[in-house]
Amino acid sequence: MAEIVQIPGLTSRGEWRLPARINMAQQAMAHAADRLAIIDLTGAVRRDITHGELAVMVDGLARYLMTRIKAGDRVGVLLSQSPWCAAAHLAIWKLGAISVPLFKLFKRDALASRSGDAGVCLVLTDPEGVDLLGDLAEAVLVDRVSLEGEPVAFADTAAETPAVLIYTSGTTGSPKGALHAHRVLTGHLPGVAISHDQLGQSGDCLWTPADWAWIGGLFDVLMPGLALGVPVVAARLDKFTPEACADLVRRGEVRNVFFPPTALRMLKAAGQGLDGLRSVASGGEPLGAEMLAWGQAHFGVTINEFYGQTECNMVASSCGGDYPPQPGCIGRPVPGHELAVIDAEGNPTSAEGDVAVRRGSASMMLEYWNRPAETAAKFCGDWLVTGDRGIWEGDFLRFVGREDDVITSAGYRIGPAEIEDCLMTHPAVATVGVVGKPDSLRTEIVKAYVVLKPDAEATEQALQIYVKDRLAQYSYPREIAFVESLPMTVTGKVIRKELKARAARERRE
Repeated sequence: MAEIVQIPGLTSRGEWRLPARINMAQQAMAHAADRLAIIDLTGAVRRDITHGELAVMVDGLARYLMTRIKAGDRVGVLLSQSPWCAAAHLAIWKLGAISVPLFKLFKRDALASRSGDAGVCLVLTDPEGVDLLGDLAEAVLVDRVSLEGEPVAFADTAAETPAVLIYTSGTTGSPKGALHAHRVLTGHLPGVAISHDQLGQSGDCLWTPADWAWIGGLFDVLMPGLALGVPVVAARLDKFTPEACADLVRRGEVRNVFFPPTALRMLKAAGQGLDGLRSVASGGEPLGAEMLAWGQAHFGVTINEFYGQTECNMVASSCGGDYPPQPGCIGRPVPGHELAVIDAEGNPTSAEGDVAVRRGSASMMLEYWNRPAETAAKFCGDWLVTGDRGIWEGDFLRFVGREDDVITSAGYRIGPAEIEDCLMTHPAVATVGVVGKPDSLRTEIVKAYVVLKPDAEATEQALQIYVKDRLAQYSYPREIAFVESLPMTVTGKVIRKELKARAARERRE
């Protein structure tokens, strides 16, 4: 059994005793200057970045930002996996400002909705990001700042001081921003450590194919790795392939990986094993017994499943080094996070119900940005309601299904409303309904049911390109059906439940 990693602020009884003052940047940069922080594989030659070198980059950005922003300002970070991406977030937090992760696969409309809603004052990026932003926001090239100068002091921030605003997909309206405080990194550490059979052992080295713009890349991998003193591999795979994955694991001397389920299915389909791994974690949707058995045979380790969401992450996990997995279940509650399955009245139940997390979890959001009504609706008494359905099997939580209409595709959570809004701006489209269609590789694909305007014409390919050019490459409808009408409520809302049932029947047929 691996030595148990001690998490500052968490008692042996699994209760939070957080200090009143926390700064996430200081927490992630607390190691010796010569300790390896990031293995940079984004270029042709491997570069090893120490904590001391990372600190120089952080201070260079912080000195520049001090002349432009103040505490509480929102600053975008439009960067892929790279040392500069890590430095950008850390510099923003060091000054007490709020970072807003933005994804390189976003197109103009998606970037505009998020940066506009957040009130972003400027965006830290690279030349590619400058082209993506256009005139949406002022862009600052991170590698152009001076690295000469004195270190910058850490802002005196509280555990509850806002630090990062991460946008999550929803079922209605535009994406919502989950506002997190400086305690959020601490809140992730127990679950991250457990899901990697006590991450922080000698020789550990962490990587994920997930982009660092998502909570899964930023707070399940990058920042916990830095805080625990575990080197993190930065690599940009233009396209995930089993061969490229195996090569990266070898070159980066990776021992610990977070794989979204789709990546695991691609590796399994190719028969691609990986050597030298000590732990493999996966989250997003449950894995079956067959996948767990395959992972044991081809990785030599038990795949540890974990559970959470942008609003409150890393709250349940398996730990193969301590106990065997229970296929179909998403693990046990992580210390520091009280989970329950509750009924419609908010009472814990042993029957199927809503998966919920009690207030007090250190990884729980403060609020939805500028959305008090939706923040209030997310809670039922003392419980944050995840929108997922579950049932207890002993002390393991079994995931039953998603209560809302969010589409889970290749590890991404995609809100149908944003795609519907985009398609509705096409001159040929009268109305549209978007749902997830079951898919053996991606879990679900985006399926759009489109009603065209009288005498209007549009092809499936044309509408797909229309969405790709405006939202993101991963969220376009992979299938489009042209229909005469959509199922509607009396108030004119699309009944997605009926469309989802239709999509499921299509797959079976």
